[in-house]
Amino acid sequence: MQFERNFYNGQFVEPASDALIAVYNPADETLAGHVSAATADEAIAAVDAAAIAQKTWGKLTSIERAEHLRAFADALDSRAVAIGTALASESGKSVSDASNEARYAAQITRYHAEWARRIEGEIIPSDTPDENLFLHREPIGVVACLIPFNYPAYTLLRKIAPALIAGNTVVIRPSNNTPLSAFEIARAVAAAGIPAGVINILTMDHATAASVCTHKAVGLITLTGSVNAGRIVLDYCKANIAKPSLELGGKTPAIIEADADLEKAASAIVASKTTHCGQLCTAVERVYVHESIYDRFLALLKAKISAVKFGDRAKDESLMGPLVNASSRKTIHAMVQRAVADGAVLETGGVLPEGAGHFYPPTLLGNCRQDMEIIQEEIFGPVLPVLKYRDIDEALAMANDHQFGLSSVLYTENYRTAMKVANAIEAGELYVNRTPADPYQGFHAGWKRSGLGGDDGKHGMLEFTQTRLVVMKY
Repeated sequence: MQFERNFYNGQFVEPASDALIAVYNPADETLAGHVSAATADEAIAAVDAAAIAQKTWGKLTSIERAEHLRAFADALDSRAVAIGTALASESGKSVSDASNEARYAAQITRYHAEWARRIEGEIIPSDTPDENLFLHREPIGVVACLIPFNYPAYTLLRKIAPALIAGNTVVIRPSNNTPLSAFEIARAVAAAGIPAGVINILTMDHATAASVCTHKAVGLITLTGSVNAGRIVLDYCKANIAKPSLELGGKTPAIIEADADLEKAASAIVASKTTHCGQLCTAVERVYVHESIYDRFLALLKAKISAVKFGDRAKDESLMGPLVNASSRKTIHAMVQRAVADGAVLETGGVLPEGAGHFYPPTLLGNCRQDMEIIQEEIFGPVLPVLKYRDIDEALAMANDHQFGLSSVLYTENYRTAMKVANAIEAGELYVNRTPADPYQGFHAGWKRSGLGGDDGKHGMLEFTQTRLVVMKY
């Protein structure tokens, strides 16, 4: 069983109090470890250390910062199995999948290191003779990073790598469900020789997190989480008019046209819905099927989703793993029950398994309607509701009739249909003939209540900068 201390100002620090956060394995409900809960004074000391370190870190050339990031990526790779083992124990993932997540975190760190020679300003023509306008890109300062439970190693580096290359320092609050892997990452920080105070990782309760996020040195708060968590962060931002960067809820629609490769579409959608028990922000959450193929496609989905078995992935990594906790399972099962009571047809799944672990069976619901809660609210679990439509205009109208707009999916062989949807879908991403995968060089950003700002690529990196206009008369 692990016990972890908080990491700030370049070292693991002896706890200032006896307060602990217990971490449980969701696959068997055993105790995986404890982490020290930071006090408000410790959290403030971490932000202060980050603010001091930023003055030096921000003055390094970007290529010097890139060298540090590459060393960090190497340390992540060399410790991938240790990170993965900790992550598996707290998330229910297999050690193989969790270790690969650490390797993906190293990859995105190397990707952002490549921006070192590409952070560009602008020269803008002036209206005044004998004058130039220079627009500089500068770091913001200290960034507070609030990390989710579902992909905690990858998301941590997805946020801090662009922050660091742009010249910022970071204070990280990992999810209290999955903090053990964050401290294995802290060991990679130390091994890589990252200067003290540049990366700080602390576990804490909500009140202490508020003291971090409202600290006067924090200029940006980045969160991947729920809409309610996003609202709380926006309240934090008011204190210092800090910049928010928020990836919030998702409800990915998948539109299946009559000319689609149905076998390919069904396999991909079921994989999307059952990977990590459906706990992905961009997992397919609602399926719109053309009425002419509805029965055939529903039968394909049923056959494929019924074939997915669940259980402890430490024993068999081919299984679908657990939900994060008992509360999540209770909430999802209640949503399924209400959908069935409201007229949805339970094709498979939809029962609470007996025994230890927060498991929920892959569940398929047919005969759904657009106004149902199961269509309008995020599920974040292995439940797939299906609806039918008459034509692409109706499909688009239903896909867009939603509070969320993070990702979307279209299966068709008609380029005219693809272009029509590409120009009309109300979402930050559209994946044609595949399910979402968030390429590093893209821009993962949501519309509507799915967030503000975004991650990945050039635009994700620029989230962590601010501008300075220099008006030069000569």
